[in-house]
Amino acid sequence: MSVKRTQLILVVSALVLFVLLFIAPKVAPKHSDDDGHDHSTGKSNLAVNANLEVYLNMAVKGLDLSKKAQYDKLLATQQLHSVVVFWDKAKRPDLASHFTEALAKKQNTASAWSKAGNRYYYAIQFIQDKSAIPALYQSANRCFARSLELDPNNTDTKIMLASCYVEGSEDPMEGIKRLKEIEKKDSNNVKLQLTFAFFSVKSGQLDKAISRFNNVIKIDSNYIEAYLHLADAYEQQGETDKTIIMLEKYSAKTNDVTARLEINKYIEQLKQK
Repeated sequence: MSVKRTQLILVVSALVLFVLLFIAPKVAPKHSDDDGHDHSTGKSNLAVNANLEVYLNMAVKGLDLSKKAQYDKLLATQQLHSVVVFWDKAKRPDLASHFTEALAKKQNTASAWSKAGNRYYYAIQFIQDKSAIPALYQSANRCFARSLELDPNNTDTKIMLASCYVEGSEDPMEGIKRLKEIEKKDSNNVKLQLTFAFFSVKSGQLDKAISRFNNVIKIDSNYIEAYLHLADAYEQQGETDKTIIMLEKYSAKTNDVTARLEINKYIEQLKQK
């Protein structure tokens, strides 16, 4: 990564963290179609019965006595919300996701199942044991599918389920098909356009990513973080003038004084190159 790109990322990291956590794909595709989706093979099937019990058992065995006693008490009294917090504090988002699903089973609402799916999906980039990744994708798929059973028309959940197929299954084309079907009906969906954009970035198809990020701005002019992603894409292409233009547009629109000052400093650095 270039020094310039590193500086830009450091400047805007806090601002785009939400996007990275809640939208951006985690796995870079090896082969891609015209929207940057992974066509590679060797990925796991999205089995409906996958779970993290093995990883949970190992983690519980590794707890010290006081933590083990605390955990056992919470579990015995079915304080599942507190169990989720327990594993979050232990920096085990995968296990927090497991108990978020347990909550979804009790509540059995579309939003609860979707929340559990999101927790599994976004835990992937934070776990240390990469052998758990297939189970996380499979579990996310299961939760999103159950959410759609209760709310079949939820577009965001459809996008997330499709992303599970693209990134975590042996049939990524099924995910691509689902995303394109959504686009036919709802081409102005910001999350959909961002999903396409990030897949394109991951596959190195920056021109297509730029087109998608521009679509986001056309759809929602208040989604100013898109200018930061455009600046990054242009900088990767070595187009300094366009990078500056995007950063200037962001600076003019943001209400974050600190971010504006840092962005403006970086713009001046770019102009001196």
